[in-house]
Amino acid sequence: MSMQQILHKDYTSYGGTFQPSLPLNFEFQIKKDDPVRLLLHCIHQMDLTPLYRSFRRAERNLVSPHQLLAILIYAYMNQIYSSRRIEEVCLRDIHFMYLLEGQPAPDHTTIARFRRDHFAPCAKEILAQMAQFLASVGAISFENLFVDGTKIEAVAGKYTFVWKKGVAKNRTKLMEKLDTFLAGVEKEFGIHLRRGSEIRLHHLKRLRRRLKRIQKEQNIIFVYGSGRRKTVLQRTMESLDCYGSRLKDYTEKLHICGERNSFSKTDYEATFMRMKEDAMKNGQLKPAYNLQYGVEASFIVWAGVYPNPTDTRTLIPFLEDFHAHIGKRSRKLVADAGYESEENYLYLREKGQASYIKPNNYEVSKKRKWKQDIGRRENMNYLAAEDVYRCAEGRRLVVTGTRRTKSARGYVSEKTMYTCTDCNGCERKKQCIHGNHSKIPMEERTKRLEVAKVFQRERAKNLARTKSTEGIVLRMNRSIQAEGVFAQIKGAFGFRRFLTRGRANVLGETILLALAHNVFKLHQKIQSGTLERHLVSLREAA
Repeated sequence: MSMQQILHKDYTSYGGTFQPSLPLNFEFQIKKDDPVRLLLHCIHQMDLTPLYRSFRRAERNLVSPHQLLAILIYAYMNQIYSSRRIEEVCLRDIHFMYLLEGQPAPDHTTIARFRRDHFAPCAKEILAQMAQFLASVGAISFENLFVDGTKIEAVAGKYTFVWKKGVAKNRTKLMEKLDTFLAGVEKEFGIHLRRGSEIRLHHLKRLRRRLKRIQKEQNIIFVYGSGRRKTVLQRTMESLDCYGSRLKDYTEKLHICGERNSFSKTDYEATFMRMKEDAMKNGQLKPAYNLQYGVEASFIVWAGVYPNPTDTRTLIPFLEDFHAHIGKRSRKLVADAGYESEENYLYLREKGQASYIKPNNYEVSKKRKWKQDIGRRENMNYLAAEDVYRCAEGRRLVVTGTRRTKSARGYVSEKTMYTCTDCNGCERKKQCIHGNHSKIPMEERTKRLEVAKVFQRERAKNLARTKSTEGIVLRMNRSIQAEGVFAQIKGAFGFRRFLTRGRANVLGETILLALAHNVFKLHQKIQSGTLERHLVSLREAA
């Protein structure tokens, strides 16, 4: 064979072809119990109208939206997340060819654009369709909802942080400089700037227009370069421009932060959080999102992404979103200690949902040190008729006032203040009053308590449910099901970092993971014959 033949672009010219044998349809090569067949059935059972509406027109001989959705979900089921890698397997893997139904493989740009521009905006509607499908086959019943969260790193850089406190501090210093600067302008040019208590950007723009008018009236020419002396007006306007750009920058950053304490320069909606994965063991903060899943019978029935590092403030928005899209509320909500708050307790009671939330002090209250601590409210005698606490020495703590606090959502909670009538001469004062770093000498200090009565009442009811036989089963299932979902996603799926930027796109990825997990779990339950088993019993767990 000549060198020219070897270098020919058409490799079929080398020969080596073979006669294919029947059948030519590769569908027969896919196992009858392969999850790819189940996935295609699930896709056809869902109403994908919102997804089709995102396309202006449907083109012939191209991959349809339901086929693109199918290959994305199946790719996530097989730990393939890169659009270029998905394009590659669509050309080589018969399972992806089966999902494409004979259509040509889409390129990576089409896949990435579909995930970002078409799927992400309607991802919640598709997840709701999946939940309704699971309910129709008896896989879930909306009886119990196990809520849990985890933090997953954003695609933003680790060192692109902007801290709200730092920006606010620099803005305060800038305001002090602007006060001095405006006083100098008024003295030099006689311009008095009308403004309120705080200098705004439009005030500086108005001042610049007036200085520009002076330049034109006096025919002052601005000069640049070494060896040329700038006029006072030119130096003033340059300083004004510098202050204006800094004020604009600080204002924009504070607006982006909103209620958060930080954000990333390369992903404005990512917040810096302390992650469990800390290779340097120094508590380094990384840009991340707080991913929340609602689980029932090991299926993800709802998902959400939030900028809050803690879970307490995510529960109510999560449940409201769940109800708005699913149209139902679970009778029982099970969560860990991170979701406990007075506001959450009252919300669940108002909506008729029984709470099974593990109290924050549940584990520590079992310890001997806790039970022997005479300074704790739980170890004091409470006289309900008089609304008085009695300490270990028999001295009375009476009501001396109330204190109200307002949450980020506007909820106002009230704490009752109790103060001991006489702590003088008490031999157990050091054991009762905590806090060794107070500047007030121990002899002059008095025992005080803050009691949120509504919170303590709701916590007691919740604790009684949690410690019941049903509560023990539900808490055990939360550990198995909710935490098992994150073990599947982080461990089996190997998903540790988002690939897209922005909260909407990150939510789209989160829901793709949920859909992939649900199809995989549905396949496992069908094959094992446990589709209608929603809870694990204590005997099975033992």
